[in-house]
Amino acid sequence: MRNCLPMELNLRKGDKVWVEDKDLAWIAADVLDSFDNKLHVETSTGKKVFVSPEKLFRRDPDDEEHNGVDDMTKLTYLHEAGVLYNLQRRYALNDIYTYTGSILIAVNPFKKLPHLYNGHMMEQYMGAPFGELSPHVFAVSDVAYRAMIDDSRSQSILVSGESGAGKTETTKLIMQYLTFVGGRATDDDRSVEQQVLESNPLLEAFGNAKTVRNDNSSRFGKFVEIQFDTNGRISGAAIRTYLLERSRVVRITDPERNYHCFYQLCASGNDAEKYKLSNPRQFHYLNQSKTYELEGVSSAEEYKNTRRAMDIVGISQDEQEGIFRTLAAILHLGNVEFSSGREHDSSVVKDPESRHHLQMAADLFKCDANLLLASLCTRSILTREGIIIKALDPNAAVTSRDTLAKTVYAHLFDWLVDKINKSVGQDPESRFQIGVLDIYGFECFKNNSFEQFCINFANEKLQQHFNEHVFKMEQDEYRKEEINWSYIEFIDNQDVLDLIEKKPIGVIALLDEACMFPRSTHESFSMKLFQNFRFHPRLEKPKFSETDFTLSHYAGKVTYQTEAFLDKNRDYTIVEHCNLLSSSKCPFVAGIFPSAPEESTRSSYKFSSVSSRFKQQLQALMETLSKTEPHYVRCVKPNSLNRPQKFESLSVLHQLRCGGVLEAVRISLAGYPTRRNYSDFVDRFGLLAPEFMDESNDEQALTEKILSKLGLGNYQLGRTKVFLRAGQIGILDSRRAEVLDASARLIQRRLRTFVTHQNFISARASAISIQAYCRGCLSRNAYATRRNAAAAVLVQKHVRRWLSRCAFVKLVSAAIVLQSCIRADSTRLKFSHQKEHRAASLIQAHWRIHKFRSAFRHRQSSIIAIQCRWRQKLAKREFRKLKQVANEAGALRLAKTKLEKRLEDLEWRLQLEKRLRTSGEEAKSSEISKLQKTLESFSLKLDAARLATINECNKNAVLEKQLDISMKEKSAVERELNGMVELKKDNALLKNSMNSLEKKNRVLEKELLNAKTNCNNTLQKLKEAEKRCSELQTSVQSLEEKLSHLENENQVLMQKTLITSPERIGQILGEKHSSAVVPAQNDRRSVFETPTPSKHIMPFSHSLSESRRSKLTAERNLENYELLSRCIKENLGFNDDKPLAACVIYKCLLHWRAFESESTAIFNIIIEGINEALKGGDENGVLPYWLSNASALLCLLQRNLRSNSFLNASAQRSGRAAYGVKSPFKLHGPDDGASHIEARYPALLFKQQLTACVEKIYGLIRDNLKKELSPLLGSCIQAPKASRGIAGKSRSPGGVPQQSPSSQWESILKFLDSLMSRLRENHVPSFFIRKLVTQVFSFINLSLFNSLLLRRECCTFSNGEYVKSGISELEKWIANAKEEFAGTSWHELNYIRQAVGFLVLTIRQIYRISTMYWDDKYGTQSVSSEVVSQMRVLVDKDNQKQTSNSFLLDDDMSIPFSAEDIDKAIPVLDPSEIEPPKFVSEYTCAQSLVKKPSIASTSKQII
Repeated sequence: MRNCLPMELNLRKGDKVWVEDKDLAWIAADVLDSFDNKLHVETSTGKKVFVSPEKLFRRDPDDEEHNGVDDMTKLTYLHEAGVLYNLQRRYALNDIYTYTGSILIAVNPFKKLPHLYNGHMMEQYMGAPFGELSPHVFAVSDVAYRAMIDDSRSQSILVSGESGAGKTETTKLIMQYLTFVGGRATDDDRSVEQQVLESNPLLEAFGNAKTVRNDNSSRFGKFVEIQFDTNGRISGAAIRTYLLERSRVVRITDPERNYHCFYQLCASGNDAEKYKLSNPRQFHYLNQSKTYELEGVSSAEEYKNTRRAMDIVGISQDEQEGIFRTLAAILHLGNVEFSSGREHDSSVVKDPESRHHLQMAADLFKCDANLLLASLCTRSILTREGIIIKALDPNAAVTSRDTLAKTVYAHLFDWLVDKINKSVGQDPESRFQIGVLDIYGFECFKNNSFEQFCINFANEKLQQHFNEHVFKMEQDEYRKEEINWSYIEFIDNQDVLDLIEKKPIGVIALLDEACMFPRSTHESFSMKLFQNFRFHPRLEKPKFSETDFTLSHYAGKVTYQTEAFLDKNRDYTIVEHCNLLSSSKCPFVAGIFPSAPEESTRSSYKFSSVSSRFKQQLQALMETLSKTEPHYVRCVKPNSLNRPQKFESLSVLHQLRCGGVLEAVRISLAGYPTRRNYSDFVDRFGLLAPEFMDESNDEQALTEKILSKLGLGNYQLGRTKVFLRAGQIGILDSRRAEVLDASARLIQRRLRTFVTHQNFISARASAISIQAYCRGCLSRNAYATRRNAAAAVLVQKHVRRWLSRCAFVKLVSAAIVLQSCIRADSTRLKFSHQKEHRAASLIQAHWRIHKFRSAFRHRQSSIIAIQCRWRQKLAKREFRKLKQVANEAGALRLAKTKLEKRLEDLEWRLQLEKRLRTSGEEAKSSEISKLQKTLESFSLKLDAARLATINECNKNAVLEKQLDISMKEKSAVERELNGMVELKKDNALLKNSMNSLEKKNRVLEKELLNAKTNCNNTLQKLKEAEKRCSELQTSVQSLEEKLSHLENENQVLMQKTLITSPERIGQILGEKHSSAVVPAQNDRRSVFETPTPSKHIMPFSHSLSESRRSKLTAERNLENYELLSRCIKENLGFNDDKPLAACVIYKCLLHWRAFESESTAIFNIIIEGINEALKGGDENGVLPYWLSNASALLCLLQRNLRSNSFLNASAQRSGRAAYGVKSPFKLHGPDDGASHIEARYPALLFKQQLTACVEKIYGLIRDNLKKELSPLLGSCIQAPKASRGIAGKSRSPGGVPQQSPSSQWESILKFLDSLMSRLRENHVPSFFIRKLVTQVFSFINLSLFNSLLLRRECCTFSNGEYVKSGISELEKWIANAKEEFAGTSWHELNYIRQAVGFLVLTIRQIYRISTMYWDDKYGTQSVSSEVVSQMRVLVDKDNQKQTSNSFLLDDDMSIPFSAEDIDKAIPVLDPSEIEPPKFVSEYTCAQSLVKKPSIASTSKQII
């Protein structure tokens, strides 16, 4: 690739370049200086080296600001260093997809990015032009699907890459998208994509293995062919496989593994024991490598997943049993070892362990062990004389054993693929297919064997097809742009393909020839190969090996080791093996080995070349691909550690070479690699010829003038782009850099002049200000000295005055002190004399008081003694009288009664005390605290009392005398107390009786407690009974709901049977005696019968025949249906802003008592009529008209209908369950005072159907508005290019003029104005207008915001200004529309307003905008890489927390209202005030609506 690049000789100091590096492949550097033919450069790591210009690549200085480009063809310098850096830059930002023309490069992120693959993302890419949105695998899938539909030609998507690059996941995503856009033609439970993906675990278990580079490497190629019918719907699929690595079954190297299914079976537990399997280390086919387990993978769990996949695919249990029996037999067969027999060149089983494994293999194959041993140790040769049995030596027996194992596994794998194809289902009539090829990439290891040779041969064929496609795409691009071009030569790899596959002399032919001879070895094969291709430029012989050979592939040189070439190429089909297994008693084993036809051969060996068969399969694949239009996806593995955010440049560069990406770049470089739109070219390089910018508005002419001025040749001007040769863009950039440098120097010179002049002016002003400051300082100093002298004189004067004053004040204070001392002495003498006089008078007064008080107390005690004597005498007289009275019998009875009363009082007091004891105990605590306080106070008083006792000692003598007198009186009182003892005995008897009463009272209290416990138990039982009752009521309610649902279904079925054409209604109603419109009433009047005067005068004749009655009813119903259909079909308009059709229909239904009918078809006729009216006519006029009428009719039903008694009964039951058994719940309407119509089930069902109809009409209007608005928004998201003439005169620094809202935004405003006028002309309620406008603005916000996140060309500075100006126009429109109609529409634009203003968004959305933003107007730097890397860490953390990881907005398809919302929002409508149209009077069934005012008055009362 480097040879086709021109040498960059015009490098100079300061240029940005790429330097080759051993560790990083390419590293950024800056040119410091040039010496002779060497350039002195400094790398980004700080290292300075001398490099020749031929080994450097130019680097775009703006690469670091743009965060990479989404298409490699947009690179300023297209070379491998730029391609590698662009991929690395985008991978660091989690942009894993990048285009190279029509080729998609997918870098494996090694982490989940769910926001890239959800359903909303697929909707964005569905139908979008290729390249308009960000690169994605969905875009390639959509291009393939659209090309198949438009061109009626099959397509193919080739997914390639090395192991671990993500080919399988990419294939899954492609099939997922094709299923999303294509769907499934048949009513199958599972889609084709699901069925194919469900087979992946099965194919991975039997076809994938661990290799050096990948733990789950596919060891076969897979071509998934998804079939479509003529309508573009998926009709079937097929899976084809190529080159299963059969040799891996018997031979592996460390650290690789055998196929996963063997390890899964060994870890299966019970199944492994059943087949006598144990640890993989015990089996020869598995223990050749020391790797038995995979990190983070459980073989037991994978075994369950494989079993589950078999169940999903449709493999029966018997077939599964046969599959795992076969796998176990292969493992046991590998442990059979041989040793030399007694005869020459014979072999026998080596030891008992080998014999045990042989017996196990025979038992699992269900064949005879001796026959199995004979097929392994002998061969039969058919001759003319008969069959000759030839013995095999131990090595040949081992080879025969391995051949049998490979043959069995290959047949098993083919059977699985056929079973999967039968499960998925193929469509033999399909004419179009999209094939997805998941095939191994180019491989180059340290040791490369036969498998790598075949894989690289396949990649050579695919690369040839790829080169032809890329070259064809280049030619198509040139033809599309209508430029002159000649045939571009490019290096073809046909010579390598001829070297490998050409007959009669080619590598494959020589290999097959060597395999035909038994004595041939790999040395003879290598010798013959070098003899025939000694001078071939693509074949080399290594220096240190005689048998290896090196091929120069398109991706580089690969050295192959030929030691195992012959063994791996030989694919013997041994007849004895096939015959033995076809006769197996196991149906599965016999089924995968069908009986071979008898052929007369001299040997039981049937030689088959693996390379030849692979060549034929590859040729068939290429023929299939040649019939399709190819699309390419190149998967890249960023590092060998399978870790996210780690980019190994050398490995990626090698994969780009192997994947042919750099080959495509090389082909592009051979032509015109640099392509620029005229507008972009003029914006970037217009400054090289500013004199032409004001002359013309034609960008193509300006481009041509610029190139002519610079003297560049060999460029081409296309229709929309300019095409430049490799290196010319570097010349333009260098000239642009020179102009910018000159402009920078001019700006610097003018700036330095301005700065110097400003410095001189400031210095002069500073000198003047310094002089003025100095003069001021001198003057201030002189003034300060004068002021200080005057101040000193003033201070001296005040000091002298202060000293004199202090001496005077001191003298005065001394005189005052002397005077005060003299006056104090005289005053103290006078005070002492007065104090003594007062004390003497006080003592005299107290003595007189004491004297008089002692005389008073003596007199008082004498009086008291006399009074006591007198009372004693009276008490004695009373005692004698009482003693006489006590002797009488009646006195005892009176005493007894008194005691009984006292006992009752005591009992009452006892109960009272019991009651008060509790409260008293509480009060005691408080009283105790009070008593303690009082006790303290009493203790203080006691101390005072002790002092008083001394004074009372004199009084004690008097008291002793009185005590003697009281002792005498005491003896008399004791006598009286003896009489009281008898009374106490009687009192004791009464107390005993009281105790017995208390015991009885206790018994009664116990009985009362028992009664209370019983009462509590009964209450609990009652509560349980209430719970059961509530449960029974809920079950009854559920049964009633089920019954109502069943009745609804029956009613719908009945109504469906009644829905027929108007001509048939009369016949149906005439045939049935019990008409559907005749209610079960006593008067037998028809529901839709017009109350004529005759029917009011006389009753209906009972003698009228039933047939006659049914005919009359049918005729009337036909007239009713005709009236309703006419009201629906004709546009009746509006009367006083009220929909006339809705009012007439409601009045007719009310007049005909249709709401009270048990069964009627008239409601279905109304709904069907409205649906038919919606289908015909102009949707812009019909839909708003019927939205107004249907909502008005729904409001009338919502406000005036009431549910029937059955619903009331259910409501009562629910009310009782909620409020108790004795509190019935009553059902009321919205207004308790208004009367409502008793509606039956058909009327309620009609209300639900009408609600659904209103929602349908609203949804149709909303969807139509979105369809009309989508193309307008597509042109509004990106700012249009302004005319060059205007731009040249008023150009901003970046070359883009200031934008004003263009015709695109004006078209949106016109669209909104027309929407508002249509809705208001049809008198749509403001409630619906507000909801519609809100959802329209929500859709504008969604479309603009998602386009901003998906299209990088929209995420620019000028485009942000353009969208911002348009949003301001929308804000003006919302303000003019007022809140009544606009509602919260301004808030619906929240996301796009925040995105344009870069306000508060989610971290994921900010990260997306930051990585895509670039300033196309002023050329300022975008968000720095440090900030972006920190934001990426936050995004990764945010991804782990959230479930929904999409950064896009979802479209709101819900209906934002309910019937109750409509009822509350729409004002009250009175149909009685509206006059019906004139044609209503033509129908007899509606004449009363026109003539009789009573009907109108009654309906008015109902409203």
